[in-house]
Amino acid sequence: MAEFSKQWCEIHDPQMPWDFDIEEIASGIPRGYFKYIICEGFGFVAIGVGMDREIQLLFGDENTGFDKVNYKHFIKKQKESSDGI
Repeated sequence: MAEFSKQWCEIHDPQMPWDFDIEEIASGIPRGYFKYIICEGFGFVAIGVGMDREIQLLFGDENTGFDKVNYKHFIKKQKESSDGI
């Protein structure tokens, strides 16, 4: 079953019920670690927390490697593109 984050739903489909909250998941992850969780909307495969406590979204897989993207910057760009900016 496909899962969608609260943040994806708020930006792209506010009427859709969401399955998990990125920030809530991240609050339970120790610095320097990540947790596998797929968001079909955004396309990430895991949520991580850097040593600086910044939330990271991980794209890719173990075979090809992960691309870590800063959560705050990613969400800002998603909101801008959704607004047509």
